[in-house]
Amino acid sequence: MSMPKTFALATKPGIQRDGTLTDTICYRDGQWVRFQRARPRKILGYKEITANLAGPSRGIYVNPQNGFTQIFSGYSDGVQVLPINNVGIGTGISDFLMYNFSANADNLWQFDSFFDSTGSGNNLLLAHPGQNLTTIDSTTNTYPLAGPINGYFVLTASISSGSPTITLPSFSSFIEAGLLVTGTGIPTNTYVVSASGLSVTLSANATATNSTASLTFTNFTLSKIGVFQQNLSITSSSTTATIVAPLTNEFIIGAGQSVSGTGIAAGTTVASVVGSTVTLSKPATATNSSALITFDNNLAVSGGIVSLHPYVFIFGNNGLIQNSGAGNINDWVSATANATNVATGKIVQGLPVRGGSNAPSGLFWSLDSVIRVSYTPTTVTTGTTAVSFYWRYDVITSQSSILSSQSVIEYDGIYYWCGVDRFLLYNGVVKEIPNDMNQNYFFDNLNYAQRQKVYATKVPRFGEIWWFFPNGQDATECNDAIIYNVREATWYDAGQAVGAQRSAGYFSQVFHYPVNADWQINLTGGVNATTITTGGSSYTNGTYVAVNLTGGSGTGAQAIVFVTGGAVTTVYITTHGYGYVNGDVLSAATGSGTGFIGTTGSGFTLTVNTTINFVSLFQHEIGTDAVQGGNQVAIMSYFETNNLGWVTGGPSQPALVGENQWFRLERLEPDFILSGSMDMYITGRPFAQSSDLQTGPYTFTSTTNKIDLKEQRREMRLRFVSNTTGGNYQLGRLLLGGDFGDVRGY
Repeated sequence: MSMPKTFALATKPGIQRDGTLTDTICYRDGQWVRFQRARPRKILGYKEITANLAGPSRGIYVNPQNGFTQIFSGYSDGVQVLPINNVGIGTGISDFLMYNFSANADNLWQFDSFFDSTGSGNNLLLAHPGQNLTTIDSTTNTYPLAGPINGYFVLTASISSGSPTITLPSFSSFIEAGLLVTGTGIPTNTYVVSASGLSVTLSANATATNSTASLTFTNFTLSKIGVFQQNLSITSSSTTATIVAPLTNEFIIGAGQSVSGTGIAAGTTVASVVGSTVTLSKPATATNSSALITFDNNLAVSGGIVSLHPYVFIFGNNGLIQNSGAGNINDWVSATANATNVATGKIVQGLPVRGGSNAPSGLFWSLDSVIRVSYTPTTVTTGTTAVSFYWRYDVITSQSSILSSQSVIEYDGIYYWCGVDRFLLYNGVVKEIPNDMNQNYFFDNLNYAQRQKVYATKVPRFGEIWWFFPNGQDATECNDAIIYNVREATWYDAGQAVGAQRSAGYFSQVFHYPVNADWQINLTGGVNATTITTGGSSYTNGTYVAVNLTGGSGTGAQAIVFVTGGAVTTVYITTHGYGYVNGDVLSAATGSGTGFIGTTGSGFTLTVNTTINFVSLFQHEIGTDAVQGGNQVAIMSYFETNNLGWVTGGPSQPALVGENQWFRLERLEPDFILSGSMDMYITGRPFAQSSDLQTGPYTFTSTTNKIDLKEQRREMRLRFVSNTTGGNYQLGRLLLGGDFGDVRGY
């Protein structure tokens, strides 16, 4: 009898789904497993941050602020923000006040941030709700939006005791109804009721007089960019008007802007501006020495928004790329502002790229092209005329493709994305990423009708880029992820693990855990859009917070209620509750203390127009288990080797010539960094087309020295499974003891 031979497992890293089993030298199967140092190890766990995120989320952005990380999430009906600390504990979800926005089931969000070039720290959140979820080439234009990224900003104002009206020294495009106002001389729970030009009406009278009061305006808001107001002196029947006061750097009037206001004919635009004289396309209809006029740059695109500091770029149909002036989201007419069409197809994504001497620079993806935009100011003189050009547009390739607008990600200066039939990168040139591991697996199983739900994120700690995708022709949401390990230069996938059921996410930066939102619905029927059916009468004027809404089929909804003239005039939903349905009629009781609309009045009713659903938000790469709703559940993780046997030249290394004998496995020496127990299964078959026979499990722990067994297969595979709470593993150098087995057909 011959002595058993000892071999080290030499399966190559990665999970090879493509090709036949016999032709595989990498791991053949796996779930929730990654590769580091060419060895398999369990992907880490995930922990629920909140179960009450409105969803499904269709775009997540993360921004650190003052020791907290703000997680912004866009969904069909709006945007929410959740500040969390460095361990993922949140302070509560806030809904954005949305202006110039339309709720739509196809809203797919793109976010970015824009710094304040004046150094005040009032940075902005940029957002665009493209109606692209169903169709990537949708031509529906929607407004790009912006608002203070930290949810508040400070302005000086003139206030007068006993008056609800305050006056700003200059127009602010971010003053909107619903903002909480605080400061000396402002009563508690005072909100903005309306704003017009420099005049702002509050929900309560000021209690002091101050010509330079410092007021803080709080609440997260998003409103259309490129809109501002300015006083003009207009004369009836005249097409010329005069700017009453010098424009600030924030507002620049230019040709093409829409003009509206009292005394301005419908459809009027700016024809030209020379000095302080503005020529209008239509004559004024009234005379006013200081008319408050609204100027609108008419910004609406189908693609998205990106910041190439200090410029904001928007993009969309017919290859449109348009940018603001430097450092000013309201300037779209100055010399450096530009709009051009650089492709025949729609531009669907844009990202900043290192520009060197041509900074800022950006990459833009159309449906069939990749375009690089660079700041390269030049002057061209023709005869006596000098013309300045500021931007250069280079078509890197016109023979490309992009699967999803959310599938592009930058990793250490290189840009990776999914095309419609292959994976691509840009590192100065566009190149295909070789993938003979699971390219067919991805594209053959992808539900192409749901292509826009594919999104990319990354886990830099392990060198990974993840593409979440709907796996299966009936899959309507992402339920799997294909993973490219840049560091290991190999591919694998999540194996349709529960942790891959995600709809949107963002990679780790200051907050060192990736954030991903689930699409599984936890609760339904949160109150969203409403209409005041009856304002009621005899209520006490004032602002009432945390008012409990009564009636309807649900529970838990709360609101801020404004009462003016004895009737309810405005209602802001602050807590959505759950279990409500469209058409529910709600009200609120009167009484003493918080939760009531004062102590007198009756008749107020509110109708629910739309409701929202709630999903979970997770931080990934934490612990080893799935932690949700206070429950800690084991995450199954496994990997399976390629075929081991003499017929392939030996279990340690495939060779061209092998022995036509069965492989008899007699001993296995586990070499794992292991928490919890692990099960090993033996799988194999006599011929490539035969059915598998599986035996096991052989259970071992971190103290198991060896496993003695008598297993024979002509083609043998080993599957290792971890499925215990707290279970974790990293494979080392696994030793196998085996010899020649029988010589038989089956």
